[in-house]
Amino acid sequence: MKKSAKLLSIVLAGTMVLSMAACSSSSEETTQAAEETAQASEETAAAEAASEGESGSADAQAASGETYTIGICQLVQHEALDAATQGFKDAVTEALGDAVTFDEQNAQGDSNTCSTIINSFVSNDVDLIMANATAALQAAQAGTNEIPILGTSVTEYGVALGIDDFSGTVGGNISGTSDLAPLDEQAAMLQELFPDAENVGLLYCSAEANSQYQVDTVKAALEELGYTCEYYAFSDSNDLSTIATNAASQCDVIYIPTDNTAASNTEIINNICQPAGVPIIAGEEGICAGCGVASLTISYYDLGVATGEMAVKILTGEADVSEMPIEYAPQFTKKYNKTICDALGITIPEGYEEIVTE
Repeated sequence: MKKSAKLLSIVLAGTMVLSMAACSSSSEETTQAAEETAQASEETAAAEAASEGESGSADAQAASGETYTIGICQLVQHEALDAATQGFKDAVTEALGDAVTFDEQNAQGDSNTCSTIINSFVSNDVDLIMANATAALQAAQAGTNEIPILGTSVTEYGVALGIDDFSGTVGGNISGTSDLAPLDEQAAMLQELFPDAENVGLLYCSAEANSQYQVDTVKAALEELGYTCEYYAFSDSNDLSTIATNAASQCDVIYIPTDNTAASNTEIINNICQPAGVPIIAGEEGICAGCGVASLTISYYDLGVATGEMAVKILTGEADVSEMPIEYAPQFTKKYNKTICDALGITIPEGYEEIVTE
């Protein structure tokens, strides 16, 4: 009996040991599985975050509850400024998604209306102002020294804002992008295409400070190349026809800088200069498409994109507008207007791209 009891005790003890071992093994396997699952979840989350890229940043911004309102003041509607505004909006929307709202207004070429628009933005306490063209930037500068301002399609900020010895950074609440093309290279383009010309007319709007800066610079470059240059300044679209007629009757070639009034009235200019047989070198592609034969130009859409990327950095706190230098177009392209070149019998050398219009 005692032997049977002892044997039974041994059997029971062995069973308990096996049971405990089994429980221990099961517990270790469960713990290991949990750890592996957690690790896999972390790796999956990291992979998803990495794959989201910029859109993930926009989602995070939206999730944070931050929303922004950007006021856009565009001086006038024409191809170049329209492209800059669209590029700006596309870049901001790509980064911030639905977290941003645009209040887009057009001054229809009236600088006083620019001031009215800017004042409405200030009253509505927008988070940032995008000023498209010089007059819009000047109105924004006068309207607020607190709301961040980004200019675009502005040729020379020192001239536009009255800054002597401009170093490249405005400071305060203003920065932006410039559409300034190498003016000496535009003068060289004129010589390349019209080496036998003698008299060059500089046709521009005297109300636009940056236009005056451009024609002064080009005039100096052309005179070094041996040309005789004459200013033909119009105050607005009302006297443009008379001034353009005078220029076409007295000059072999006409140069038009990046000028918003000229860009809005290319049909008037072309109807005068083309029948007179006078070719035009233009400061930007939009003017060239309407009345010119060739231009050394930039992409205004890309310029707008660069401005939009600056805006995102300001709104998200990544950059301080007071410390952001003015940015310039990364590249310039020689382009020509085939229709007008054919009409005037002008042969364009290699190295120029044809302007394609819709």
